[in-house]
Amino acid sequence: MADFLTLFAPLDMHLHLRDDGMLRAVGPASAADFAGAVIMPNLVPPVDSLAAMRAYRDRIEAATADYDFTPFMTLFFRDYSDAELAAARDEIIGIKLYPAGVTTNSEAGVKEISGYDRQLSAMQELDIPLLVHGESHGFVLDREQEFLAVYRTLAKRYPRLRIVMEHITTAAAAALLDEFENLYATVTLHHLIITLNDVAGGLLQPHLFCKPIAKRPEDRDALLAAALGAHPKLMFGSDSAPHPRSKKEACGCAAGVFSAPTAVPLLADLFDRNGALASLQAFIGDNARHIYRLPEQDKTVRLVRKPQTLIAEFADLVVFGGGETIAWSVEGA
Repeated sequence: MADFLTLFAPLDMHLHLRDDGMLRAVGPASAADFAGAVIMPNLVPPVDSLAAMRAYRDRIEAATADYDFTPFMTLFFRDYSDAELAAARDEIIGIKLYPAGVTTNSEAGVKEISGYDRQLSAMQELDIPLLVHGESHGFVLDREQEFLAVYRTLAKRYPRLRIVMEHITTAAAAALLDEFENLYATVTLHHLIITLNDVAGGLLQPHLFCKPIAKRPEDRDALLAAALGAHPKLMFGSDSAPHPRSKKEACGCAAGVFSAPTAVPLLADLFDRNGALASLQAFIGDNARHIYRLPEQDKTVRLVRKPQTLIAEFADLVVFGGGETIAWSVEGA
């Protein structure tokens, strides 16, 4: 049994850093344990221009300046001209599509995807990945399932467009990875661990409420099997989404789970307990580098088999897994 584990350039392929004071608070928590992260653009207003993206990147780099950390930037999906897409191509990792109103700060999202053939064709030609929050506006447990038809349509119509199904939560979405060559996915830590019962099976747990909502045990188990098996089209994306207590422990509870400070040791513990520690490197780094064609990075994160009780609060935020004692610790943390 190994007493240490070295991760080479671990990546978080779906991260919310917010802005201003929140960014300065939470940015270092991700930058400490990850070599880079895909940054979500759903600020207010959304990051939907090259100028706004560059300014946001500058603020992220200032907040994480003490760490070896690369923010991989995205643009909020809108009707971009061909010239705008060409100008942005080398500075972004992809464009993030939100159905209008489906999650936090998505009111400016897409109402009907069929009207964007010109842009999607241009993205395919320019090799700009499409990142998608894949939910309908139907019954909450069925929203991802209902959106799978959209993924199938996009994958067939644009066969050379790399399409990333963000934070998948169902067994059906995991199975879709094997149906189309150009479909990929991220999955969160919390969706590998919790089910809807953990959120609302007893007293409501607001700090476990997220969108897409956690699903059934069989869905969780299918996602976990894919991650533990190092499925080559599946990547880790924390969807760490900080909201202060006042927004979580309130009527109209904000959707989001904050896991940045605990993600890496919790993943090591989860994979170790399932006898799959050797698969963690692919899930948390290698798959993403292959899918997104990213350059190699030098950063390493070393974990040791040293029990720790995870931090429960961080800058007025409740941390996923907080208070739990696990077998692994990040060395030097």
